[in-house]
Amino acid sequence: MARRLEISEASCHRWRAQFGGMKADDVKRLKELEAENARRKQIVADKELEIDALREIAKGNW
Repeated sequence: MARRLEISEASCHRWRAQFGGMKADDVKRLKELEAENARRKQIVADKELEIDALREIAKGNW
């Protein structure tokens, strides 16, 4: 299979271990959800920084 896809055996084994029983649509949806989750985590992190900055300003430590 690896030769037919022109990838290394290691890549093939890694891919099978990660996505073994999934269909192509499932893998695509998983990747979309992972990307969405990363965006949401970034939004939360940015908001936390804004909240911390506002707290510091409210204390008068600027």
